[in-house]
Amino acid sequence: MAVGAVLDTDELWQIVDQERTSLADLLEGLSTEEWQARTRCGDWRVRDVAAHLTIAARFSYGQVVREMLRARGNWNRMIHDSAVREGERPVTEIVADLRSIVGSRRLAPTTSPREPLLDLLVHGQDIALALGRTREMPRAAARDAADRVWTMRFPPRPWPLPKARLVATDIEFTRGDGPEVRGPVAALLLLLTGRPEAAREWAERAGEEWTGVTTPGEQLPG
Repeated sequence: MAVGAVLDTDELWQIVDQERTSLADLLEGLSTEEWQARTRCGDWRVRDVAAHLTIAARFSYGQVVREMLRARGNWNRMIHDSAVREGERPVTEIVADLRSIVGSRRLAPTTSPREPLLDLLVHGQDIALALGRTREMPRAAARDAADRVWTMRFPPRPWPLPKARLVATDIEFTRGDGPEVRGPVAALLLLLTGRPEAAREWAERAGEEWTGVTTPGEQLPG
């Protein structure tokens, strides 16, 4: 593990709050058409992705259990269906929900404090790329999230690890073996979460180096 790859808990939550606030600011200015824009998260629209980012901090354990029963015990279906249902709410409520959880430390069952950061960073990019915008990603935060994906055992990692040596060009971070993939750590995080085309696009928009292979795979919500 690279020195400093993992943020301390207080710093992690501070960045989570900053990401929630900045994303709410972005969403607040969207047009009706932009809220309906399709993202690369399966059939999720911008409004569904935004709603998903509020659920873990708002739903009680009882609500999670009810959602699991509705999904017949399928975790991925529960994540998908709950986001789509919540995404049908008025967009003003979705933004208000996101602002209301700034400062919240509530976690989804089985997750650690690193998951909210991972979720916000990656889904924030899903939204921004769907809108044709560039959204900055704090390097230390992206490194923490990339390290979380690489070491994830429980909950199970839904993305296969690339068979490559990942080398960040903007911060100390190296993982894996095989053909070398070099680029900004934010792009490596997108690659690690099953978004190879988004990784390339993010690096290009940021004017950063991006070399090496990409990993094909199914784009999963969550």
